[in-house]
Amino acid sequence: MSDIIKHECGLAFIRLKKPLQFYIDKYGTALYGVQKMQLLLQKQRNRGQDGAGIATIKLNPEPGTRYISRKRSNSSTYLEDIFGEVYKYYNDLPEEQLKDGAWLKDNLPYSGEVLLGHLRYGTHGSNSIESVHPFLRLNNWITRNLVLAGNFNLTNVNELFDELISFGQHPKEQSDTVTVMEKIGHFLDDEVQKLFNWFKAEGNPNEDITKLIGDKLDIRRVLQRASRKFDGGYVMAGMMGHGDAFILRDPLSIRPAYYYEDEEVVVMASERPAIQTSFGIHISKVQELKGGHALIVKRDGTVTEELINNVPETKACSFERIYFSRGSDRDIYLERKALGVKLATPILEAINYDLENTIFSFIPNTAEVAFYGMMQGIEAKLDDIKKRRILELGGDLTPTELESIFRMKPRMEKIAVKDAKMRTFIADDNLRGNMVSHVYDVTYGLVRNEQDTLVMIDDSIVRGTTLRDSIIQILSTLRPKKIVIVSSAPQIRYPDCYGIDMSKMKNFVAFRALVQLLEESGKENLLEETYEKCKAELLKPDDQISNPVKELYALFSYEEVSNKICEIITPKDIKPEVKVIYQTVEDLNKACPNHLGDWYFSGDYPTPGGMKVVNRAFINFMDRVDARAYM
Repeated sequence: MSDIIKHECGLAFIRLKKPLQFYIDKYGTALYGVQKMQLLLQKQRNRGQDGAGIATIKLNPEPGTRYISRKRSNSSTYLEDIFGEVYKYYNDLPEEQLKDGAWLKDNLPYSGEVLLGHLRYGTHGSNSIESVHPFLRLNNWITRNLVLAGNFNLTNVNELFDELISFGQHPKEQSDTVTVMEKIGHFLDDEVQKLFNWFKAEGNPNEDITKLIGDKLDIRRVLQRASRKFDGGYVMAGMMGHGDAFILRDPLSIRPAYYYEDEEVVVMASERPAIQTSFGIHISKVQELKGGHALIVKRDGTVTEELINNVPETKACSFERIYFSRGSDRDIYLERKALGVKLATPILEAINYDLENTIFSFIPNTAEVAFYGMMQGIEAKLDDIKKRRILELGGDLTPTELESIFRMKPRMEKIAVKDAKMRTFIADDNLRGNMVSHVYDVTYGLVRNEQDTLVMIDDSIVRGTTLRDSIIQILSTLRPKKIVIVSSAPQIRYPDCYGIDMSKMKNFVAFRALVQLLEESGKENLLEETYEKCKAELLKPDDQISNPVKELYALFSYEEVSNKICEIITPKDIKPEVKVIYQTVEDLNKACPNHLGDWYFSGDYPTPGGMKVVNRAFINFMDRVDARAYM
């Protein structure tokens, strides 16, 4: 992606089902769980670069001993910091203690059987250590302790916050993470208290009641009560102090969650390949947590996948497939290739099928797989052309003509190179902009001056600023006749509120194109009319809210919007002609048939909260309010 955006976080969970001594005897280390957690987080590092944290819980601790350990870091070397701190407790131990699982568990932190890890991509706010997960909700009652980490954004934090106040709580801050933790914590407290009263009435001693509560605590009911009003995309993982744990996924399956279980471990991660690589298992062994369900792991090791919230439909985030998740997942890899294949025809039409004078390439690095698909699609079209020419010539075909036909093939080169180490510390905006324009470098000497067309595929175009200020500028120095920018994703027209940091209308180049088209066609008055409609929508019941902004886009064809985007991202005073080609929403859905969450492209939000966000975002634009449209 040429425009950097922050997006969805990463989760990892491990439950060791055997005593520590088992892993020492079989794998030679008591840190088997910690090492696997490090691998899971390392393999998902793409999901969070603002910080990370881990927490562990020891099962069946003696009263008065430490059983919850947590380490977080928001430094640039967060994983190294975290695990360096963990391992320092073990580095200087004698061999006999390193091989004594019982001693390690009794005496050292991070030797618990239940582990939770998190990688943070902060979508807004400061990047303070207090914002890094996991979060702790501590209590002297072991069953009331809660450790929580999540990959989520909720659209109705204000409503949930007000509900907490109605419970009599006084939350320390108004954020989605704290609100979710306190909401789950409230119903956890309530469930624990009910069980205490029940067992007390039966005459059980208080010491025995604590164990009974741990055995009988109904995590499913806690989650059902707590999440009933959650609106958004989420995967939340929690551990209770006594050892119960859960992973909860939103009903629409917007956020990803995968898990694996055998006789030794239970593992969960946000990306399937992370589990495959870390534990050396086949893809068929990894399961996807169903939407609206929770994976519940009891203290005794019992594992169940239970329905928590009704599942109306599946609207898994398509951006996971286009960009967020690593392409090492088999299905994602094939889907990204399919996105490229579907662009072959419009690309060939844009270059008038002139393959001899066209070079195909990609904007590094996440568009590379779509590039392979694009070339596969173009080669398939080229095969059809070759067959047609051979048939047209029929018996008059000479060896020279046949050789000429078979020599027809697309020219592929790596034209753009991303200089990942390029940084600038210049405060002056103009000077800094000049430096940033050189984040990308190019391969010189491959493009024939004023003769070749360059076709460059990107996975998506959000703001278009990097294309305008850097990529197209530097590509033009190669002196091509024409530059065709291809997006494997459709036009991003609407804000996201379920995870991606795309919440302000003014930032989308597609929306800026829409506004210019309205102004140029003398229809700018419709902006004010839509503004009033959006305000009226927010007064309606949740199930009746619609998206009036769609009516504005409907006034212009998809190609008209693309052409206007092309004007916006084309730098002044460059010689090559520039054209922009976008994927269609229809072809996106065909390429990613199991991930139909396309609200940022289509405007069709799957929850009432999403509909509220798009209306607020448009109102903010009209009011010139530079703020997110949700908490």
